[in-house]
Order: sequence, then C-alpha cells, then structure tokens
Amino acid sequence: MIYGVLVGVVLRYGIHVPSDVNNVTLSCQVQSSPATLLVNVSGKFYEYTLKGEISAQELNNVQDNEMLRKVTFDPEVFFNILLPPIIFYAGYSLKRRHFFRNLGSILAYAFLGTAISCLVIGSVVYGCVALMKVTGQLGGDFYFTDCLLFGAIVSATDPVTVLAIFHELQVDVELYALLFGESVLNDAVAIVLSSSIVAYQPAGDNSHTFDVTAMFKSIGIFLGIFSGSFAMGAATGVVTALVTKFTKLREFPLLETGLFFLMSWSTFLLAEACGFTGVVAVLFCGITQAHYTYNNLSTESQHRTKQLFELLNFLAENFIFSYMGLALFTFQNHVFNPTFVVGAFLAIFLGRAANIYPLSFLLNLGRRNKIGTNLQHMMMFAGLRGAMAFALAIRDTATYARQMMFSTTLLIVFFTVWVFGGGTTAMLSCLNIRVGVDADQENVGVPESERRSTKAESAWLFRMWYNFDHNYLKPLLTHSGPPLTTTLPGCCGPVARCLTSPQAYENQEQLKDDDSDLILNDGDISLTYGDSAVNADSVASSGASRRFVGNSSEDALDRELAFGDHELVIRGTRLVLPMDDSEPPSNVLDSARHGPA
Repeated sequence: MIYGVLVGVVLRYGIHVPSDVNNVTLSCQVQSSPATLLVNVSGKFYEYTLKGEISAQELNNVQDNEMLRKVTFDPEVFFNILLPPIIFYAGYSLKRRHFFRNLGSILAYAFLGTAISCLVIGSVVYGCVALMKVTGQLGGDFYFTDCLLFGAIVSATDPVTVLAIFHELQVDVELYALLFGESVLNDAVAIVLSSSIVAYQPAGDNSHTFDVTAMFKSIGIFLGIFSGSFAMGAATGVVTALVTKFTKLREFPLLETGLFFLMSWSTFLLAEACGFTGVVAVLFCGITQAHYTYNNLSTESQHRTKQLFELLNFLAENFIFSYMGLALFTFQNHVFNPTFVVGAFLAIFLGRAANIYPLSFLLNLGRRNKIGTNLQHMMMFAGLRGAMAFALAIRDTATYARQMMFSTTLLIVFFTVWVFGGGTTAMLSCLNIRVGVDADQENVGVPESERRSTKAESAWLFRMWYNFDHNYLKPLLTHSGPPLTTTLPGCCGPVARCLTSPQAYENQEQLKDDDSDLILNDGDISLTYGDSAVNADSVASSGASRRFVGNSSEDALDRELAFGDHELVIRGTRLVLPMDDSEPPSNVLDSARHGPA
C-alpha cells in the first residue's frame, strides 16, 4: 500500500506531459453520457467507450488525464481476475475442523451480522447525508438506497493483516476460527447483498421510493443468487472430485495440477454466464475442493496446488493494496467531504458493534464454550476493511454519490489497515488473549468441560450432515471413508461396487477423517479393535496397554481423546482407536469377549 502511495504521488505531481489538444473536439452538445458511442465518419462507423468525466478546470490537461488513465484499471479486472484467487484460497485453506466446530456462530455473524451492519451503517450515513443537505454541503443526489449500498460495501471485512498476526502468534483457535470464518462468508454475503440493493427497482417513475414488492423482490434476488452461486461452486467441486477419483491423473502430477486450476477457475466463468456471482461460487468451490478433491490428488499435486493458490492469493492481495495507494492520487473524480467521512467512520464502528455484541450475547445463551468478552472486543477491533470493500466501491463511480462512497471507502481501508492492523499485537496483550496455542494439541491440559465443547455446536443438524457426508459423499467422491458396499442398502450392491474404488478397500483401516472429532454422540459409543467391540469407558493410563470396562462413560472417552499420541478414527458406525502395538493386548480382548470381571 505504501508503495502504491509513493507511485501515485510521483505520477500525479512529478510527471507532466505537454498539452496537445489540437485534435480534441471540446464542444459537442450531448444530453447524456452514453457508455458506448457510435460515430459516423464518411460512412464509416467507429465505436467509442466512455472513459470518464473531465472537469471543466482540466480541459487543458487532456494529455495528463490520458496518462493517469493508463495507470487506471477497469474495475471489472478486480472482480474477474484478482478477486477469484483470493476468495478461492480462503475456501481452499479453510481449517474445517475449527470452522465446523463454530459453524452456527460463524453463520450468524456472516449472514445476520452483515445484514445488521448494513442497516445500521446505512441509517447513520443517511442521517449524515440529511445533515449535509441542510447545511448545503451536498453537491448532488444521495438517496437512501445509496446509503444502504455503502453499508453493504463497508460491511465486507477483510482482516488479512490481523489473521496473519494471529497465525504467526498462534492465537486462541476459537478466536481465529470465528474471525476467519466470518470474514470468508461475510465477503460472499456483502457481494450478493450489494447486488440485491442495486437491483432494487420500485414501480413508477421514482426509483428511490420505498416499495414492499420491490423490497421482497430484492430479497428474492439475494437468496436466488446466493443459493445458485453456492450450488454452482459445489457442483464444480464435485465434478472435479469425480474426475480425479476415477481417472489416472494422479500419475501425471503436472497435468493434474493444471486441470485442478482450470476447473476451479471455470467455476467463476460458469457462474457469471448463468447470472450468478462468480466470486461466491469460487468460494464454495474452494471449500468443496479442499474437502473432497484434495484427498484424490497425488502428494506432489497437493503441495503444488496449495503453494500455487497461496502465491496467487499473495500476489493479488498485494497488487490490490498497491493499487489502493495509487488510486488515492490517480483517481480523477474524488469527492472528499469531511462531514461524510466522519459520519462514515462513526457508522462503521456502530455497525460493527451492533454485529458483534448483541449476536455474541444471544449465541452464548446456547453455547457451552462461551465467547468471552475479551474475544468479543478483539473481534470488534479486528473488523478491518480491505480488498473486497475497495473492489465493490470502485466497481461503479459514475455518480456523485458513488464517487463520494469510493473516496471515503479508500480512507476507511487505509485507516483500519494501518491503525487497527498495526495495533493488533498490543490489543492481544491488553485483552489477555492467549497465544502460542497449538491447534492440534489444544485439548491437552484443558478442563474437561471445555474439551467437551467440541460438541457445542455440532448439534443435530451438523450431526446429520456429517453422517451423510462420511457414509455416502466421502466414499463416493474420494478414496476415504467406509466402502459404499458397507453403507448402501444391499439392493444397491452393483452400483456400490462400481462407485467404490479399490483404494477404499485397501485403505479402509488407514485413512482417517479430519472431522471425526466433531461428531461424538452423547450416548453409548462402542470402540472396536479389529473385529472385537468394546465399550467406550476407558481409563487413561501411560504405556501401550489400556483397560476397557463395560459401562459407557463420556468423561472417560474425553480423557481418551486428550492424548496426543492416539487418534480417533470413525469408520461408518464404528470408532476405531489405533493402538501402539500391532496386536491388541490379550486382556483387552478377554474383557471384550467376557465382559468385566
């Protein structure tokens, strides 16, 4: 960003091209400014596209304006080229275990919280605009729909700086999961929400009056676009998983990586062609690819795809932040109004507070692992604005209101990234948030009441999804999970044998499910070793041999899960606990066969 600022200053004030306006027609009476203009010159038609408005004071600086235009990108470049790899990587690098553990809270913050933030920001900004109109500071039309659009734009959080610091310091995994999950889905919601607000069109001549029919139509557009984009992204991920599973692409890692990249990118194009939002489709494609397709890739392709999209994400984000600094000086239609800027900053803080604190209070009523006050303060502090807000704001700067919104959004991004991003470490220390937490060993040494909070939000809905995914989708789309021949009804035997790969039989006892710790039934759970079943009331002890007794005990099971050198693997309806020895101790089998003495 600092690099972009320096380049912008040099281009704006350090370079001057001599004026040459001999071949420029300065007087052409046109009532409007069409986006495309056809000019008939001696029977030949020429097409011209609208570059932008030139103010009356800059008519003699046409060449300078042309120079500035050369360093100005088409706003669609951000949406079509730069944003897709950023959003895809967010979904592809998602830590599913912690994401799904807090799924309910993340969905609440991302959907309900973003809507609340949009309404609060829009209302506050509308009051600010009314004040500007009274004091005569408003130089053009600024409607309530514009205020809501501004609310949707700046509701898109992008705490990339904070998350980078969180990752480096290994901050509390619950805080990292909540903030990262919210920012991923929040971007998708903000994109679709802004499109729905733009699509708001009441009947009649006045397009800015309130109309119930138009409002419900916009809500329908939001739901339709979001669900369609989700379906398109998931479907492309499923197709890629099937292709990588039932072909021998893994024998050609370079071709495999290339196909993976092209299939992921095609998600964006397909969604846009079908009238959906490509960026949202790419997000869910990334999540699906990480959950299914990644397991089918060769080891070399797994490393390559991770590194490839990490690099693309890094380059795209750095380019966007550099261009922000450039645009601060090269954008020719900035509208900076101190009253609007102050009102916008006040609005984003109130909107973020209305998102975090009330929802956290309501969520804590149903959570076993409460979201602490210090975590809420940190989430409030970490609501930075970044690449997504900038891309949404620069997409349309044709009117006075949109130009003022874009200029103010730039200032908001600069302030939040520099001030809040730079103060993250100090805020973590001030709020006494634990750091140095190993995400894989987080349960060791933690009170049992907190350890069992892994099930806090894995309620009936996610339990149903997990069981369906593990027993049917994972075996269908990957080489892991129980063979379909053991989960599908007997009448589906031929189809199950056709869809189950040989690797599924070979790896049945070796492959593990990363999400297995999410679904633990509160009732009786039986553990199996080989063909012998034992109940889950085990007492933790050091050494390779462990004693199993007859009655089920959730506390004992939780203690068993706390050991880092053993892992729990779900195979269909059974739980397999690998032991250190190749054969189970004889006393274990005896107690399993004859029951407790």
